[in-house]
Amino acid sequence: MTWRWRYENANGGEVTDRPLPREVFPSQADAESWLGENYRELLEAGVEQVALLEEDRVEYAGMALRAE
Repeated sequence: MTWRWRYENANGGEVTDRPLPREVFPSQADAESWLGENYRELLEAGVEQVALLEEDRVEYAGMALRAE
């Protein structure tokens, strides 16, 4: 199985209009660690929230990158 992030705007729409990392990870833990190290760069690129996918199944969605 592979894991990946879907990058979303504040309304939950997928951000596809700019180049963003398209990393694929062997485990959920690897994906989550990567996000913890790279979320600031994603915010700078206009990503407001993310969804974690295992293959095509959504593990969780709507995770905000900004502190409330």
